[in-house]
Amino acid sequence: MPSVKSNTNDNSPSESVLEKLEVDVRNKDIDASADALIEDRITFDDAQTGRLLRKMDWNIVPFLSFLYLLSFLDRSNIGNARLAGLEADLSMKNLDYNIALAIFFPFYVAAEIPSNIMMKRTSPSLWLCIMMVAWGVCMTLMGLVKNFTGLLIARAALGFAEGGLFPGVTWYITLWYRRHECGLRMAIFFSAATLAGAFGGLLARGISEMRGIGGRPGWAWIFILEGLATILVAFFTKWVVNDSPETAKFLTVEERKEVIVRLKLDRTSLADEFASQYVWAAFKDWKIWVHMVITIGIYTPLYSISLFLPTIVRNMGYTDADSQLISVPPYVVGCLATIGAGWYADRLKRRGIFMIGCNITAIIGFIMLIATDKVAVQYLGTFFAVSGIYPNVPMGVAWNGNNIGGATKRAVGIAMHVGFGNLGGVIAGFAYRSTDAPRYFAGHGLLIATLTMSTILCIFMHFYLVRENSRRDREMEAKGLTLDIYTEEMRVSERDQGDNATFFRYTV
Repeated sequence: MPSVKSNTNDNSPSESVLEKLEVDVRNKDIDASADALIEDRITFDDAQTGRLLRKMDWNIVPFLSFLYLLSFLDRSNIGNARLAGLEADLSMKNLDYNIALAIFFPFYVAAEIPSNIMMKRTSPSLWLCIMMVAWGVCMTLMGLVKNFTGLLIARAALGFAEGGLFPGVTWYITLWYRRHECGLRMAIFFSAATLAGAFGGLLARGISEMRGIGGRPGWAWIFILEGLATILVAFFTKWVVNDSPETAKFLTVEERKEVIVRLKLDRTSLADEFASQYVWAAFKDWKIWVHMVITIGIYTPLYSISLFLPTIVRNMGYTDADSQLISVPPYVVGCLATIGAGWYADRLKRRGIFMIGCNITAIIGFIMLIATDKVAVQYLGTFFAVSGIYPNVPMGVAWNGNNIGGATKRAVGIAMHVGFGNLGGVIAGFAYRSTDAPRYFAGHGLLIATLTMSTILCIFMHFYLVRENSRRDREMEAKGLTLDIYTEEMRVSERDQGDNATFFRYTV
């Protein structure tokens, strides 16, 4: 068992503290436990903290990333199914395909806030398991539809079933890591979306060769097999996912205690219990609404690329089969960009400047797509577009989540953020119309516009937060106080204020 440092001469925690922690864990009395530990000044050194974080990383992040890979694969594989004959077999024409894409997202958004509240009220392991079984069944049934109406019903049900995963997992990550440790973990988690784009093309290329087996076309087997895989994984989720640091089976008692202390100090003693006042506080916070508009400017191109990249590549002059394979490399580069940006942003404890830079990178990519008919330049533009868009999804969630005080408000605020952003999927469903092929001027122009809007709002938010932090510093100095000498009692007195507390500082 790792040793810990204490403010006494004894280098190990007292038995009374350990006993108290165990009782508090059983009683879910997290605040009381953390207060006792802070008072005793029990902390790990840098080497022990590094080992603890690596232990958490290996037990939390890979499986969550795998869940999101399945989720993103299941929602975006319709783009690959289209190249395998979906439209012809279901007698789809005109904007039918675009409607099938768009109907997913209103139901997806409708599920997000209620789902996060349910995850908070029940347990992450149980709720994730329920969601996965639901969307796996919906995905499988999509492979059995006989007409366009059946496809619409299945897509709508899939959206409602999947809706809670991304906001739920991003909130779940904040239960384990400090504010400036979340960005990298969210980036790794979301990088599964880029892998889904890459892996989905390869998988669809192979599965589509099953056409005729069981009397089903190749596109149907894409839906059926990927849906069954999700259901299979769901049965392991209840036992693989740990609900909280207080009950984590892979942590020792001392490690659980250390995680609680680190979070308590990082979150500055703000209230974490569920109460309706914190739900309403999220709805009334204008900063969350600005982030929601920033997000829709990013999610619109995100879904446009994920749903239409094979189609965009095909209209560069490649065959349907080759388009699925050629769309893989941009996602691989996007995956590396997502993880790299998340790691560097955490290291510098900055978010806004990275979001601005990534948006500009994506804008350059779409300009390359719209400005020329040279295939090499257009294809290079897809690399810039993917590498600029995908990093900003976890970066935006981390930025917003970093700046929301209190677990309940943060859970609702993240759901609002992600939910509104996902309405961009409705727009994306109509961004690239068949009548605009092969250059898609309207689609590329739309995405340049949404990214420009997002960039301007990111610049505004960055400078506002810098100014607000400075104002709070000045007010505290005028009272003869600094953050270093702000006592735990003073922090607890403002625990209900969330990010409006005088000692709270925003991530810029």
